[in-house]
Amino acid sequence: MRIISVPVGVSNRHVHLDQKHMEILFGKDYKLTPIKDLGQPGHFAAKETVSLVGSKGILEGVRILGPLRSKSQVEISRTDSFRLGVNAPVKESGDLEGTPGCMLVGPAGTVTLERGVIIASRHIHMSDKDAKQMSLKDGDKVTVLVDGERELSYHNVIIRVNKEFILEMHIDTDEANAAFLNTGDQVKIISNSRDALELVG
Repeated sequence: MRIISVPVGVSNRHVHLDQKHMEILFGKDYKLTPIKDLGQPGHFAAKETVSLVGSKGILEGVRILGPLRSKSQVEISRTDSFRLGVNAPVKESGDLEGTPGCMLVGPAGTVTLERGVIIASRHIHMSDKDAKQMSLKDGDKVTVLVDGERELSYHNVIIRVNKEFILEMHIDTDEANAAFLNTGDQVKIISNSRDALELVG
């Protein structure tokens, strides 16, 4: 078994939009305004925000992340789901089958999603080079250990491999708060390999 050090990216609630929904919410031919690059190449936080409306409450000022996607998707934490009254399941990003929806309110209009609200599965982005070095492949699941004042372990962390990815683990704010983690902190992946114990990084 090997241990690999990996940085954390804490993901706050956010929205991914498709072209159709963006134009309903912000106007025809509207373009997102990037304000901050994110950890993965080509991904950014936009200036634009929307409100999320559920059966029990509203979350205002929810950031849109770019670039645009083929399907709109809302990612929230379990705490957010209670506030909204939306029973969001834990799902991999892009897997929207059987998910609930909510209303999105923008400056130019509203969109009622029939589905697309999820709690994103904890996952780790890595390049194909990283994956080869760690004897991992896309879709593998690993355990991640967190040292410190509130030591714990995350199980079934999904590995996502792409040649453009930069090594980073993504967890939501509930999971980060439970372990006193902040973006940039280091955690340890325990691979499913039967290699001798080795600290890397």
